[in-house]
Amino acid sequence: MKKSIEATIEEMVAKITDPRGFEIVDVEYVKEAGEYYLRIFLDKEEGISLSDCESVSRELSEVLDAKDPIKDNYFLEVSSPGLDRPIKKDKDFVRYAGREVEIKLYKPMDGSKQFEGELVGLTEDNNIRVIIDEKEVDFTRKEVALIRLTIKF
Repeated sequence: MKKSIEATIEEMVAKITDPRGFEIVDVEYVKEAGEYYLRIFLDKEEGISLSDCESVSRELSEVLDAKDPIKDNYFLEVSSPGLDRPIKKDKDFVRYAGREVEIKLYKPMDGSKQFEGELVGLTEDNNIRVIIDEKEVDFTRKEVALIRLTIKF
C-alpha cells in the first residue's frame, strides 16, 4: 500500500513539477513517532530554492485536498534532498558515477554494514557497482538500505 501511495503522489507531483523543470528526487510516505509524513524531495539544475518548495507545496496541498488519496492524517514536507542526497533511481546512478558514496546495508557483509567508495554505476544485471579500496564490489539493490553522496569537508 505504501508503494502505491508513493507512486500515486509522484504522478500528482510530476504534473506540478515537470512544467517548471524540477526533478522529483524521491517521494516518501513514512510513519515516525506515531505521525505520518509525506515527504517530497525536489531538485533542479541550479538547485532548488525555498520559494520553489513553497510554491510546489501550496499547489500540491490543493490537489491533495481535492483528490484525498491518503486517508490518514499526515504532515506534508517539500524540500531539497540536500548535499548528501540519496541515490535511488537508475538515472542517478549514471549521473553520479565517479562520485564518492556511502553505502549502508541491511545485513553485514564481511563484518560491516557501512562502506564508502567511488560509484561506478549499475551493472547489466542491475546491481550497484562501487570501487572500494581499489576493488570493484557489487551490491544487490535488495541488500542496500541506503546509498548517498558523501560530503567531504
